[in-house]
Parts: sequence; structure tokens; C-alpha cells
Amino acid sequence: MCGRFAVTTDPALLAQKIQAIDESTASTASSGDKDVAGANYNVAPTTTISSVVKRHTEPEDESTRRVRSMRWGLIPPWVKTAEGGGPDTKGPLLINARADKVTSSPAFRNSAKNKRCLIPMDGWYEWKPNPEASTAGKKTAKTPYYMYADDGELLFMAGLWTTWRPQGAPKDAPPLLSCTIITTDAAGPLAEIHDRMPLTISAPDWDRWMDPDAPIDEGLLRGHGDLDRIAVREVSRLVNSVRNNGPELIEPAEPEEMGLF
Repeated sequence: MCGRFAVTTDPALLAQKIQAIDESTASTASSGDKDVAGANYNVAPTTTISSVVKRHTEPEDESTRRVRSMRWGLIPPWVKTAEGGGPDTKGPLLINARADKVTSSPAFRNSAKNKRCLIPMDGWYEWKPNPEASTAGKKTAKTPYYMYADDGELLFMAGLWTTWRPQGAPKDAPPLLSCTIITTDAAGPLAEIHDRMPLTISAPDWDRWMDPDAPIDEGLLRGHGDLDRIAVREVSRLVNSVRNNGPELIEPAEPEEMGLF
């Protein structure tokens, strides 16, 4: 799965880097009240994050890349309106979607048709069980690891997005934008950390993945994109708390921390 990640690129710089239109400022109000600008080394579910989509300005024009701010945790259009006017989120947080279920799951299948996106990140965190560290009567502790691109560039994860409006809202009211990260079976050294991993999409396939006028590419769903770019390192237990947020979270664990879980 992918439940926590790091991203340090400002949306405007991201848009410039990937030749996209920066719509993040316009969409921030529609996705939540958190500012997505600046580095976030401990992105947690429900945080407002940057995503990349391809959309048309006019029905007949060519679709273009756009950077938009979205809530991490997909809210399907059919979710009921809560008393406060927001979505009723009593159910599970849809932060991840299994690659083998996106075209059949009621929560994801409509988005899979023409609302596919990319979620940029520096890397993500995963926790590996340590059976040898367990003691009688206590839960098995886990060691945090950071998976990142060893070339220093961003990774782009396959995602789905959607729009939600409260019941009775005017048609011209801005919708709530939300997204989920698609996961697949872990491969290579990553499988030693966790059995699931985000589905990476390599640069040559970005536009094919996001194309709003084409059906989903089943081949990309079965692939591992940029697997060969990903490196792994053990990191500090500081990442265990969402209150901690700084570059020290992605630094290699100190020797005295290793094996003390």
C-alpha cells in the first residue's frame, strides 16, 4: 500500500518542469484548506496534494497537462452530504486502489474511464515487520523504510480522481477534488519490505495514462514503470508520527537506531 509519502516540489515549479498548466491555486479551495506549496516530508491521508491531469479547455481542443490540488482520499460522487455540508466520510479512506480492481470496483470504475491522474512524489514510506524483535505479549515492532528515485528526480504514481458536490449545491459551485493512488504487487527488493507498492508510470507513458479520450491502458496497470529507478533505505522512527515533518525523516537511520525496534 501507500499510506505516507514525501514531496518537496512546489506546484508552480512542478508545472514548469513537466510543461503543464498550473491550476493548483484555483483548485486548492476545492480540495481543502491546506496550502500544498512547499516541502512536505510526511504527507498523510486527507492532506491536500498536487496531482497531474489531462483535460480539455473546450470540447474539441487538444487536452493538456494541468497541475491541480486534490484531497488525498477519493470521495466518489455518490457519497452523501454530512450535516456540515461536506462529504460523509465515515467509511474507509480510499487512499489506495488496487490495480486489479480499478475497472470493476464501484468506487473507482467511473474514474478509471477518463479521470486518471499522476501523483508526483519524492518517495514513499513503508514499514517492515521485525519478527525477531518481538517479545512475548507484545506486538511485533516494525522498521520504517523510504523508497525513492536514486536519480534525485520525482516519481509519478498512477492515480484516479473525481469530483464531489454537496446535495443541492449550485451547478456552478466548485466541486471537491479528490484522488487515490493505485497500488500493485511489489517487485524486486521492494517485495522484501511490503507486498504492495504504488504503481509507477514512466515519463513516456504519462500522456497515454492520463488521456481523457482513451480507455484505460491495461498494459500500464500490469507494469512496474520506473521500478529500476527506485532505491530503498532504512529511516528514522520519527516518521511514525505525522507531527514530525522535516528532511531528517528521509535521512538514513542512525546506526544506534537500527535493529532497536
